[in-house]
Amino acid sequence: MKPLISICFILAISIGLKINAQKQYIKNFDKAGNLLAEGWTEKNKKTQYWYFYFSNGSVKKEGHFFAGIETDYWIFYNANGKKNSEGHYKNGKKNGWWVFYDNFESINHKCQLKNNQKNGYCLMYKNNELVSASKYKAGKRLKEWTTFASFKRENNLSDLQ
Repeated sequence: MKPLISICFILAISIGLKINAQKQYIKNFDKAGNLLAEGWTEKNKKTQYWYFYFSNGSVKKEGHFFAGIETDYWIFYNANGKKNSEGHYKNGKKNGWWVFYDNFESINHKCQLKNNQKNGYCLMYKNNELVSASKYKAGKRLKEWTTFASFKRENNLSDLQ
């Protein structure tokens, strides 16, 4: 009888581990019952596309996970549902071009980021027109141009890709 109990115990543990490893869609709620987040998990880690919400129900941010780490394209919103920023993650850190918006969803500025820091060009906009630019390395500003004309004179525009 003892071997049967051992086999049942091992079987129960293996079934439990298999259930935890399965991919499933989950929803997280706060104590008041408001939806905080929803998306896929696999092996108890966030994977694929996720949505996160403000307490008023509007989307706070949305994007991809791989093995619990932010990856690929993400969009962030303010509490009124307006787009706040968007860009790419690589290994859980902001990388590449990120676009930042004002309260009217007009572009405020675009920056090249590496490992969550400004690293490259930042382009400033006013009324949807480029008005100035700066260059950064590891979060420190190296140079600023107060007009787009002066920026174009000193830089190769292919560097903006």
